[in-house]
Amino acid sequence: MGSIYLIRHGQASLGAANYDVLSPLGVIQSQVLGQHLQRTAVTFQRILSGSMLRQSDTAKHALQQMTGSTGLFESDPAFNEYPADTVIKAYLPRLLESQPEAMLYLENAGQHRKEFQKIFSRIIGWWVSDTALPAGCPSWQHYAEKVLNGLQRLQREADSGNDIAVFTSGGAITAAVQQITQMPVASAFELNWQIVNTSVTRLQFGREKISLAGFNCRAHLDIDPRPDLVTYR
Repeated sequence: MGSIYLIRHGQASLGAANYDVLSPLGVIQSQVLGQHLQRTAVTFQRILSGSMLRQSDTAKHALQQMTGSTGLFESDPAFNEYPADTVIKAYLPRLLESQPEAMLYLENAGQHRKEFQKIFSRIIGWWVSDTALPAGCPSWQHYAEKVLNGLQRLQREADSGNDIAVFTSGGAITAAVQQITQMPVASAFELNWQIVNTSVTRLQFGREKISLAGFNCRAHLDIDPRPDLVTYR
């Protein structure tokens, strides 16, 4: 049996001009993860990330702390995050009808993290449950199937016993868990909001099956004496 380690990126820059950049704390989280993997003698025969900067930079900072992993670093957009900006824009008219003050929180998310999260959760709830999506809005199912196809491609290409690292995002991890377990999408997103930056979700695979073996492991953060390392966005 082999394993696919789905690693969520470090904290990004919510509220900044470019969200797709690790915050200084996100860099530290990534380094702490790499140090933990080095101590526990985890090595990877293949290493990938999505094509987003926060994903590839998390991989870079983690791998700098490790020796022994032989895989060349690869980029695969199958493991990108879902298009959150597109989804927000699609549902913005509906949101503002009932919550006109929401624009303040959306435009100043870095200063209003709790309010932004409540609004974002509401929009995602609409998105994953709607049977008639707004024009131009991609479906959750299409996104989730893209992630699953990426995992199955890794499964087909792997040698027996390979350990594969995929540096990705919370949405892709949620899609993987939901597709593999076939849990309802709404239930999967209840898990999504609990996924910690740089946490590890492990999938186990053979030739015929991919199974969930561990979810949202954050041991590297819990054993660190700095309590501010645990973040969710």
